[in-house]
This record gives sequence, structure tokens and C-alpha cells, in this order.
Amino acid sequence: MKTKHAYQPDYAVAPGETLLETIEELDLTQKELAERMGRPLKTINQIIKGSARIMPETSLQLEKVTGIPASFWNNAEADYREALARMKEKEEHDTQKAWTSRFSYARMVKLGLVPAQTDKSHRVESLLHYFGVASPTQWESTYGELCGAAREASAWESDLGDLSAWLRAGERVARRHDCQAYQKAKFLTALQHVRKLTSQKPSIVWPEVTQLCADAGVALVLIPELPKTHVSGFTRWLTPQKALIQLSLRYKTDDQLWFTFFHEAAHILLHGKKEVFLEKRGNDSPQEQEANQWASDFLIPPNEWKLFISDLPSKPSLNSIRSFAKRLGIAPSIPLGRLQHREKRVSPGAFNSLKHKVEIAWKGLS
Repeated sequence: MKTKHAYQPDYAVAPGETLLETIEELDLTQKELAERMGRPLKTINQIIKGSARIMPETSLQLEKVTGIPASFWNNAEADYREALARMKEKEEHDTQKAWTSRFSYARMVKLGLVPAQTDKSHRVESLLHYFGVASPTQWESTYGELCGAAREASAWESDLGDLSAWLRAGERVARRHDCQAYQKAKFLTALQHVRKLTSQKPSIVWPEVTQLCADAGVALVLIPELPKTHVSGFTRWLTPQKALIQLSLRYKTDDQLWFTFFHEAAHILLHGKKEVFLEKRGNDSPQEQEANQWASDFLIPPNEWKLFISDLPSKPSLNSIRSFAKRLGIAPSIPLGRLQHREKRVSPGAFNSLKHKVEIAWKGLS
């Protein structure tokens, strides 16, 4: 992301200085100007010193006396006040430089979230624009509350800076997704379709998966993990009719990707619209357990899994796993992942040729 800055001078020229030059050229004194305008001399003197504003009615009077359009005086006054405000804001940003250390700014630049900045006061401004807030205080109240709602297990630690930046990226991408109003029945139908698509490479089917979700009222976004986030998925409702599923690609194989996706989908189907769910290790709340169970049963019906396990030899073969997955119409990595991590029937490194590496390109905030 290239940095673009309009020139911002570190000084402000009061319109009164221009007014003083103008009346000198017209051979008028301040007293004569006041008389011609019908204004107190004190007011004219204050305008020239910059301590009093040029009001719209004053600009009309100046237009008649000086011959310079009222719009010029109005614009000069507005520009002056804006310049003063920006100078004050710059001073405030200088005192807020330490705030920028809460973010992995270099990584955010690499992902195209913020422009490259070496000056920390400029970083403050870029971060405020990124988050859409007026100050670090508003950032804290807005994203601190959101992140706090996502924190449940004390064993999980994540820095508020990077976590909020990751959440904001998903929020910004999702708001650009053109989604239909959420319909539960339509989302369930979409998930049935997505389940069949798991047998293909994620990079090939992901656009279709994203569109299926959007048609059912769910914005599905992939946001690369930031260094201090340590999360795999996030679910919330952006509006009563639009849900967000945000995945981090922290896990690199399709079994983990698909399970996380269906786990997040379960939150949308089963839990309240005012709740926030962020996936991380160590979270075994009842709602997380319920989402895990729903995702497991949706991908592999319990009766099918029971039959498969009962017929499975003590040392499962690659072909037996592949055949089972083919019969169910799902990716073989899904039952393999369960055998590796849940059942402990297969070592973590065995049969990983059945897994697809997740290679979905990050497209930035588009």
C-alpha cells in the first residue's frame, strides 16, 4: 500500500492577515473599514488578529466593501480553523505514539491493511483511519468491548492490538460482501452443498463456498493471522440479517479448515445473534462443545462413524479411510483428522497425503 499524504503545513494563516493586506491596498484604516461595514472597531481588530471568526454575514459585508467575494472570506476562515484543528491533533498524536506499539504494524503493512509509515505520529493517524475511530480512547471502547466479549478462557492470551486489527480487517471485508438477508433454511442447504465441495481443493471451490454463504446471508472472509492473535475462527452478527464467519488460516490443511468453518456455521445456526465467538485452544465452554458436536455430526453422521469405527482394524489403512470418505462424499482428510486428533487411532503424521494444503490467496481489503 502506497502512502499518500496531502501537504499539511505546520502553520496556519489567519484570514485576518489577508484582510489587513487588502485594506492597506485600498488605503483604508481599520476604523474606516469598521465604519463602512457598520461593525465595532474592536470586532475588526479581533478578526485581523485571528481571535474572532469571520461569520457568514461578515463575509457578505466584506464582499461589498472590498470587492472580494464572500466565498473567499468564508473559505479562508474555514481553512484557517481546519489548519488550527489539525495542528492541535498533530500535537495529540505526538503524545499517543506509544499506542502504536500495541500493533504489529510491519505485518499490517505487508498485508495491505495500513500504509507504510516510519513516523509514529503518522502511524497513529493511519491506525485511527483503519479502525474508523477518532482517538485511541474510542478504539479502546469499541474494540476492547468486542475483544473482551470474545475472551473466555484464562489459558488463552491474545494482544488486544493485533486481535482488534484482525477483527477490523474481517469487518471491513465483510461489509463489502453483497449478501442476501439471512435465511436459516437456505444456509442449511448451502452447508449441505459445501459439505460435498470439501472433497475438492479449497483453493478451487472457495469462491463457490463464499457465494453460497453470501446467498444465505453469511459473509465468509479469510484474514491472515497477525502475530499476536492465535485464533482460527470468529463469528458474530454484523446486522440482524447478516452474519460474519471469519477464518484466519492459522491451520494449513483442509481438514482443519473445513472443521473450523462448520464449527463457526454451528454458532450461527444454534446460538444468539448478540453473542460473539472466537475460536482458540483451551475453550471448552458448553457452546463451543455444542458447536464441535454439531460440526462433527454434520460432516460425518454418528451412525456412519460408529459403523466405520467398529469395522476398522487396529491399524487403519489409507484405502479404508479413502473409501469411507468417498462413500460419504466428503474429503478423506476429514475422517483422517478425526482419527488422528480425536480417536488417536492414527499418528499425526500418518496418511497426510490424504490432506490438501490450504493455498487460498489473500486479496487484501477488497
